Amino acid sequence: MCAVDRRRFIQRSLSVSALAVTGVSLSACGSAGDDFALEFLYGVASGDPLADRIILWTHTKIRDRAEPVEVDWEVSLDNTFGTIVSRGTALSSADTGFTVKVDAAGLQPGTDYFFRFRRGSSVSPVGRTRTLPTSTPSAVRFAVFSCSNYPAGYFNVYGAAAASDAQYALHLGDYIYEYAASGYASATAAALGRVSVPATEILSLQDYRTRYAQYRSDPDAKNLHARMPMIAVWDDHEVANNAWRDGAENHTPATEGSYATRRSAAQQAYHEWMPIRTGSDRSLIYRSFNFGNLLTLHMLDTRMVGRDQQIDVTALINPATAAAAQAAFASPTRQLLGNTQQQWLQAGMAQSTATWQVLGQQVLMSRMEFPASVLQALNPGNTSPEAQAAGQLAINAYLTAKGKRAAGAPLTAQESALLDLRLNPKLGYNLDAWDGYPAARETVLASALQLRKKLVVLAGDTHNGWHSNITLKGLIPGGPPEGTKVGEEFATPSVSSPGFEEALSLPAAQVEAIFKGVVDDLRWVDASRRGYLKMTFTPTEAKGEWVFVSSVKSQTYTVSTGYTATFAA
Repeated sequence: MCAVDRRRFIQRSLSVSALAVTGVSLSACGSAGDDFALEFLYGVASGDPLADRIILWTHTKIRDRAEPVEVDWEVSLDNTFGTIVSRGTALSSADTGFTVKVDAAGLQPGTDYFFRFRRGSSVSPVGRTRTLPTSTPSAVRFAVFSCSNYPAGYFNVYGAAAASDAQYALHLGDYIYEYAASGYASATAAALGRVSVPATEILSLQDYRTRYAQYRSDPDAKNLHARMPMIAVWDDHEVANNAWRDGAENHTPATEGSYATRRSAAQQAYHEWMPIRTGSDRSLIYRSFNFGNLLTLHMLDTRMVGRDQQIDVTALINPATAAAAQAAFASPTRQLLGNTQQQWLQAGMAQSTATWQVLGQQVLMSRMEFPASVLQALNPGNTSPEAQAAGQLAINAYLTAKGKRAAGAPLTAQESALLDLRLNPKLGYNLDAWDGYPAARETVLASALQLRKKLVVLAGDTHNGWHSNITLKGLIPGGPPEGTKVGEEFATPSVSSPGFEEALSLPAAQVEAIFKGVVDDLRWVDASRRGYLKMTFTPTEAKGEWVFVSSVKSQTYTVSTGYTATFAA
């Protein structure tokens, strides 16, 4: 229970610096003398900023009661609420799981505001937010996140970003995970006091609401949401692992019921708990944000709305299944975005006059291609020492041949065969990403190139940090050749989900060396650390800084910048 004196002290004396450090992470409640006391157990949040309005969010209900209640909201130019510029009343009820969202209008462009919810003496924590600029700002700074897994560790990354000078948060998906308490990344959950609830895999609307409530109870999550507005999209784990348009790898209809019913419940809970602008169709979340003439941010849905089912890489290299799998894989109609979203994106890029076109989306777009000789040797189902040795041998053989060719040294017949793409074609190692949808990727990139747009792609999903060139594969007859550069990709590591350091038994430095040696478009990779990506856009450059925390298993940690990259306008 909140101490009334502490609440009043926070209300009256909260400064901007205190807001980022302590005040926003506290829950608020009413005094014991109220006729009823409202609880604000999950803090406040804002999101989907526009130049003149922004979504404000909270969760509130009468303590120990379930009837609807009206709550007032206020937006002010100062944190004492002496200059209120927008206000109104909203309803909290069981129909929305007692979450409240309002679209606060009448605001000025490029302006910082403070906001809160209240009823009588029950007052929420104070949040800070910011509208979008309409002119050309000197800089826009994003903190970019992905893959925040509650049982895997503390959300120290959120805390580090909340203390930074970022103006806007971007979450590229996997804001929650659907697994049971004994599932993925839960080995240390009990020791950390972060065991998932409910204990079962989440399937129903109430399950998803309960899981969101747990994630939003985290102090660093509350602090981040109260510190800056968030622009978010979902990935697969907001429903189930490796989801696509009509199903998911981690959904079994025979035992778990209709996938469509589960997806609908998951999407309803997402719209309830995230500060996202909700339209008449909750399944459609792709949308654009204009930051003056500096950048247009296109937030995409590469997961739910248009994606065809994934093709497993083993099906492509198994002689028994290769012909059918390769025909489906190479089909020009194979979709990741879906036709409607793809046309929307092309029109949005064409209409934008901004310096930068930025794709905020879930999965890696860059070509993470490995030769078939390596993919055949690396069997994900066999991690025995013998299998790993065979994989390493195949990698060494390919890298040796590649190095000799670069040095102009003579090649053996076997080495020449390894470098011959007709005999040893390259495939993406992860066909759940854009590598599994080559024609769809080529269409998007060719459109950006034809429009002469400066393209930056932001991605998450992999739990590791990446920086790559974005190049064409040369699939369009008569079009630009393979290797033509269209833009650059900046991919954020995870907030807490484990990366290659747990998935592979090799040292991180060796994993990084393999990827950098084999993947032609890759410029940098981090295979072991948790963190976020800080992106700064100016009229002359896009700069990415990969910021890492030293641990997610302890609440004592340090923060460091591991790599910085710039892309000139």
